[in-house]
Amino acid sequence: MAGDALALARPRRGWLWAEFAALYLLTPLAIAVLLPPGQMFTALFASTLVGIGLLWRTGGFEWRSLVRGWRRVPWAEVALVAAAVLVTGLIVISVLRPAALFSLLRTQPAFMALIWLLYPFLSALPQELVFRALFFHRYRALLPRGPAMLWINAAIFSLAHLMYWSPVVLAMTLVGGFLFARAYLSRGFPAAWVLHAVAGNVIFAVGLGAWFYSGAVVRPF
Repeated sequence: MAGDALALARPRRGWLWAEFAALYLLTPLAIAVLLPPGQMFTALFASTLVGIGLLWRTGGFEWRSLVRGWRRVPWAEVALVAAAVLVTGLIVISVLRPAALFSLLRTQPAFMALIWLLYPFLSALPQELVFRALFFHRYRALLPRGPAMLWINAAIFSLAHLMYWSPVVLAMTLVGGFLFARAYLSRGFPAAWVLHAVAGNVIFAVGLGAWFYSGAVVRPF
């Protein structure tokens, strides 16, 4: 606790707040409101590189922790989350967009296999680096302790998906963000990464990916 206070003595604390706001609040808002859908992922890629660079510059981060802790991955919870995403997806799609149910598996199985192969590394991994590793390593001392910290992380993660302008996306990423944050803090990076990767792959397999791509963006203004 004392170390946190010393490390964040002014003006460093103010600078970290400015960083935090720019990376986790202003950037996703700007991407969602100002950029055309075709440029969104380029901006996300750039902000991800900035986040990883900040993690590198922070110092004191155990990069080996990214590959340690596989024995602590809660495989039963992973299976439960996968089942929950599947059931949620079946309900949401049946009500809102029945034609999307298992659409990629039915029409483009090879593309679905490619998504399953690449999503864990090209999407889930960099997101976990920025929204879990960087978030808690660099900015943890700014945050309240306990469940509030997890919900703040979940809200930030959900806000990063505002660009889709979808209540379905925002709700699912809020819950997912909470689960990934809890796994990261209690079991380590591999647990959060596996949960994220599996949940994402199920999302695309069941057809919820219809809400999670730039072509689905319909701005309310």
